[in-house]
Amino acid sequence: MVKRVLTGAHYGLFDWLAQRVTALVMIVFVLYAVALLFSAPHDPGGWKALFGHSGMRIGTFLFLVSLFWHAWVGVRNILMDYVHATAVRLSLQVLVILSLLFYAVWSAEILWAPGTSWQ
Repeated sequence: MVKRVLTGAHYGLFDWLAQRVTALVMIVFVLYAVALLFSAPHDPGGWKALFGHSGMRIGTFLFLVSLFWHAWVGVRNILMDYVHATAVRLSLQVLVILSLLFYAVWSAEILWAPGTSWQ
């Protein structure tokens, strides 16, 4: 009888799918942004009007959250593969998580800050 040894966290399929979905969201947003460059506003008022639409803010936030999640999966896999000391690896993972959460909150604050006069 063969005894099966399980190791690792077994994120495989979920990570693969997350990387593809977040990459797709980022590609769609980048293509939209490139298309927007051809008709981009040339003054601050135009940019305020552009980001005054909730769709643009939501799209930008979805892009940023996808970027942070995509980065998390990649960095976590690198840390799991190359940092073998458990305490160091977990410490680095916590630092990365806190950094990415900080960036997500900061992004939301920039896009939806009450003091921001987008309109």
